Amino acid sequence: MSGEPSKFRSFDLKKTKSIDLSLEAKSAEDLHDMFRQIIEEGVHGLCFSIYEGAQSPGHIISKEQVRRRLEIIQPHTNWVRSFSCIEGNEWVPILAKEMGMKTLVGAWLGDSPEKNQKEIDSLIDLAKQGVVDIAAVGNEVLYRNDMSEQELLAYMYEVKKAIPNTPMGYVDAYYEFTNHPKITEACDVILSNCYPFWEGCPLDYSIGHMQQMLDQAKQAGKGKRVIITETGWPSKGQEVKGAQPSYENALKYFIQTQLWCKEQGIESFYFSSFDEDWKVGAEGEAGAYWGIWDKNAKIKF
Repeated sequence: MSGEPSKFRSFDLKKTKSIDLSLEAKSAEDLHDMFRQIIEEGVHGLCFSIYEGAQSPGHIISKEQVRRRLEIIQPHTNWVRSFSCIEGNEWVPILAKEMGMKTLVGAWLGDSPEKNQKEIDSLIDLAKQGVVDIAAVGNEVLYRNDMSEQELLAYMYEVKKAIPNTPMGYVDAYYEFTNHPKITEACDVILSNCYPFWEGCPLDYSIGHMQQMLDQAKQAGKGKRVIITETGWPSKGQEVKGAQPSYENALKYFIQTQLWCKEQGIESFYFSSFDEDWKVGAEGEAGAYWGIWDKNAKIKF
């Protein structure tokens, strides 16, 4: 679930190259045609937005709601990423597998040991059911300072011991894998969140900046598989330095990201599938506008 601007690093224009993916001369009609072609052919992965209306974490989500939303994105993605294994989120990998998708399944860890253990137990159970292709133990836990490195490592090794045949990793901002080598060592796969937007990077330099983010995660991983688990651009909201949210910028960023990933053979999960109102509180107005589909499940572009 995308990061907050106050904690991300600052973008340095001098160190970032612009990667020309030839969108400047494209008309609005051309951009929409490119979007339609990409989305119809399908992307590598999408982050699943489970909440509708006034729902937010803590609400119990029904199997029917999960199925309805998965049916919308299923024709357009090979992988789906979930963020929790309780409160109805457990239906995401179960139903996604029934629909033929691969799954990156996350246990959401925070500052409640009791709830954390429920998440871990459910993740292990789902993996033993055969519906987890990659297990993610925590998302931006270190970034939020929700627990110590040692506490996180204990959960990671618990999962690793219980499901040794399922690749396991931890999700965080790309630079945290440099800052926490013990966490990186424990990972089978490096799960890196890369947001040029939150670092105030102008759209024209965003892919070049993301290449640097990815390179840093790869360097920290020392040859391990690296996946971009979140990247995206909001279609509305507040500016972050040189990064401007808009319909056009969100459309261009999606196209550029998908072209770059395909050209470079990069595995990535786009954030996010649907707009979600609840995220306004944590991230300001922009938080509610990261979806490819709007909150009413209507495709934006």
